[in-house]
Amino acid sequence: MARITPFSGVPEFLAVAEHASFRRAAAALGVTPAAVSQAVRSLEMRVGLPLFQRTTRQVALTEAGAALLERLAPATAGVREAFDSLAFLRQAPSGRLRLSVPRIAISLVIEPLLPELRKAYPQIEIDLDVDDTSVDLTAKKIDAGIRVGGHIARDMIAVPVTPGAQWLVLGSPAYFDAAGRPRTPADLGRHECIRYRFPTARSLQRWAFVRRTRAQLIDPPGSVIVNDTQTLIALARRGMGLIYTGDLVVHDDLATGALEAVLRNYTPVTPGLYLYFPARSREQPKLRALLTVLRRVVKTR
Repeated sequence: MARITPFSGVPEFLAVAEHASFRRAAAALGVTPAAVSQAVRSLEMRVGLPLFQRTTRQVALTEAGAALLERLAPATAGVREAFDSLAFLRQAPSGRLRLSVPRIAISLVIEPLLPELRKAYPQIEIDLDVDDTSVDLTAKKIDAGIRVGGHIARDMIAVPVTPGAQWLVLGSPAYFDAAGRPRTPADLGRHECIRYRFPTARSLQRWAFVRRTRAQLIDPPGSVIVNDTQTLIALARRGMGLIYTGDLVVHDDLATGALEAVLRNYTPVTPGLYLYFPARSREQPKLRALLTVLRRVVKTR
């Protein structure tokens, strides 16, 4: 006697529901109509309810059958996706890879990454969307994005692509010669500061400071507001005021002396940039290829 399991009769039930016919279901499963009929009858006996209405002309789901099908549909889709993921592993990475990145990630991540990715996987086509606002990957049909770690939804997989960022108050040598240097965050009230407005939230960035484990947020004075990091830095180079931004994006300016940092003992370290994507996308060959090259090219320590 065949052993009864929770899955006994389920394939036959799903096939009959899909084809609305015992005969066509049997052909799809490669068995006899009698075998399908027996499997469905045994399933109906287990649940204690009829699942199909049978006439000489048609087969239709009963209310119980429709309810069972509705509950089984997500599980069935999950099983299909599991097997599809194995098929992905047999395929060479190809197709269009859509990425959403902020401007600050271009030089830090994209410029070193893309040439190596194209060299290793020439069948992958890159579609780069440069956008500083928050992006819904699913709604925009984007495969993966890069954003600051603290601004990524918790249901996403996130992979670090840069070290953590130390926030800095910066100005040009010409500005400091004219206005002096603040020695504490309280001194900023006597300085001209260039403010940054978040593109999505439209709120002004508050300048965060930490001293002896105590956090402090400041709204410094300033007559210029921008919503683009590169513009913020360019204005600071010209001596228009002090700015507050992460060290990752001003590395070259600090090295050349175009900008100088003050209040280093007061500024915090926060998460750097992360590549993020939905968990269900992890097994896509093109995304796995991106992760492989990313780990080789980008240094996060």
